[in-house]
Amino acid sequence: MIYGNIHQKETYAFLPVPVQRCLDLARSSGFASLTPGSHPIDGDSLFVNVAAYTTGPEETRSWEAHKDYLDIHVLSKGEEYIDLGFIESMTCGAYHKDSDYQEVTGTARARVLMRPGDFLICYPEDAHKPGIAAGEPAPLKKGIFKVRI
Repeated sequence: MIYGNIHQKETYAFLPVPVQRCLDLARSSGFASLTPGSHPIDGDSLFVNVAAYTTGPEETRSWEAHKDYLDIHVLSKGEEYIDLGFIESMTCGAYHKDSDYQEVTGTARARVLMRPGDFLICYPEDAHKPGIAAGEPAPLKKGIFKVRI
């Protein structure tokens, strides 16, 4: 996993070109005005899922992981905690190939606070639990860029 801010462009210049493209789009605020849902960028190789929801207590949120795509979470409004864990220390349930969704349960090894402009790149070995309230439940909007690996 990589946690950073989209405005630190030079720091993350080492990232692969498709990831750079996502961060460039996030910097341009190109996704902030999009409606919730899936929006293609480069077919099924690169797209963004725009999500708008209300954060909630940790126990109401679910773990997830992915095998076919990187997840790049970028907040445009609000804030949330995302819990993190390594897939090998979690209990894995069913894998849903059609949605690239791995059911996961376990205990967090780390937690990051996401604010507008922050990004979190989750690789297949990174289980994550997004949507945890940072204080009281509150609305947020974010893009989850999906990069086929």
